Amino acid sequence: MAQERHDDAGTQDDRTQHDGTQHDRTRDDRIREAIAAGTTSLGIELGSTRIKACLIGPDHAPVATGSHDWENQLVDGVWTYSLDAVWAGLQESVATLLDDAERRYGVRPTTFGALGVSAMMHGYLPFDEAGELLVPFRTWRNTSTGRAASELTDKLGFNIPLRWSIAHLYQAILDHEPHVPRIDFVTTLAGYVHWRLTGRKVLGVGDASGMFPIDPATRGYDRTMLAQVDEIVATRRPGLRLEALLPEVLPAGAEAGRLTAEGAALLDPTGTLQAGIPLCPPEGDAGTGMVATNSVAPRTGNVSAGTSIFAMVVLEQPLTRVHHELDVVTTPAGDLVAMVHCNNGASELNAWAGLFGEFATGLGRDAAPDDVFGALFRAALEGDADGGGLLAYNYLSGEPITGLEEGRPLVVRTPGSRLTLANFMRTQIYSAFGTLSLGMQVLAGEGVEIDAMFAHGGMFKTAGVAQRLLAAAIGAPVAVGETAAEGGAWGIAVLAAYLGAAGEQDLPTYLAERVFGDAEVDVVTPDPADEAGFATFLTRYRAGLPVERAATESV
Repeated sequence: MAQERHDDAGTQDDRTQHDGTQHDRTRDDRIREAIAAGTTSLGIELGSTRIKACLIGPDHAPVATGSHDWENQLVDGVWTYSLDAVWAGLQESVATLLDDAERRYGVRPTTFGALGVSAMMHGYLPFDEAGELLVPFRTWRNTSTGRAASELTDKLGFNIPLRWSIAHLYQAILDHEPHVPRIDFVTTLAGYVHWRLTGRKVLGVGDASGMFPIDPATRGYDRTMLAQVDEIVATRRPGLRLEALLPEVLPAGAEAGRLTAEGAALLDPTGTLQAGIPLCPPEGDAGTGMVATNSVAPRTGNVSAGTSIFAMVVLEQPLTRVHHELDVVTTPAGDLVAMVHCNNGASELNAWAGLFGEFATGLGRDAAPDDVFGALFRAALEGDADGGGLLAYNYLSGEPITGLEEGRPLVVRTPGSRLTLANFMRTQIYSAFGTLSLGMQVLAGEGVEIDAMFAHGGMFKTAGVAQRLLAAAIGAPVAVGETAAEGGAWGIAVLAAYLGAAGEQDLPTYLAERVFGDAEVDVVTPDPADEAGFATFLTRYRAGLPVERAATESV
């Protein structure tokens, strides 16, 4: 990847060493000096299963990392994370990163040139005037906002998905929830953490676009739509002004406050970390995924595969009409993006890999998880192009694109289908891309053209498998590069570093020239046989949706 090569670009004397010893020592010295001088940038991302921290040098190369595993919990029917879990995870991620830097370079960081926070987009975090959370955090995974989303979409003529913050707020108003009169401020997870670190109630425009529609001309909340929502809210909650409850919107490159002493203590209770570090605007995981894959310019896009799976395509012009399958959000710079967001991604694949790993252990053949995934994914390439007539749904939770409020993972086959490991695994991977493909077909119907889609996430670790099948599923070239292993955490660290260059270059130019200038990517074009096979599978997938719906009603 570009950042690794930049990290290796020393002096000519460095590069002419025969054994590389002098080169490695000089490289480490440069990193050590950057850490001591505080010219590094720290990015932290709160994902759905891991909180990750990534420290990058002035050349954007990762120099230290830290992480913490966590899981959402279903409490009283609501998918949530506790705020205590947020801070415990952040502190462990930062502590392990500081330890990693000290172990590698003998210097423990006390400050950084810039810092940024990213997290899962959407959801609902309402606070009162005293800064107390009024109801448990409602994450993007909750699908209980159907009436609100429908009414808002009809009123605004703009698709408001179930998971958007405005849908959660309006649903709370419709349901006469007792906390509503006490709301002083509503934000996202990234906005909450940033507020506690800096005292500023702000959001990056990309994250804000998952709360409420953005006007591409002003790159702030759409004022006409704000007035329309105030109008319908007034019949139930007179005097409530939506704009007063939402965070201020900032573009990439704007300074969004500085780390306070209280914020420093929240990140690092040992007192090592100093206050005063500038922060970039907090962003959502979709925005950092765009940065991590250099997909912020028109006709570029990316697919991010994790607990959820979503595609982001930067638009050349607005969509012609409303589509419930497509969100319209923005890049961290404020350019319009069509987003196909599927609630269900790789979790079911992970579950099957775990089962096969247990089977291997039962045979006395212990295998590392990466080895299990590799073997299963490679087997998928040996399967029939259409998956041998098998059908699978990876729906652990509801899936708005296909109109399902709940999910039940299923594997279905006919007596004439061919049940082999290769067909089973190809079908499972196809299933992970099925709903995404349905949304991408809607985008293609709008005449949106894509030069290439960049893919990232654990599914793409096994070279040439998920990448090839994704290309067939979306009918477009798919690129996979050696982008930072820490993904979104690296992306928000890059946005933090961009604070020092925003006055000189726009974000697409900065990424293209300074971050990805020498990057190598592997591009796979759709194989006609795979495309035909996936098309057959998708026809079966559409036809079988009533089976999935019946399962949610009966099981």
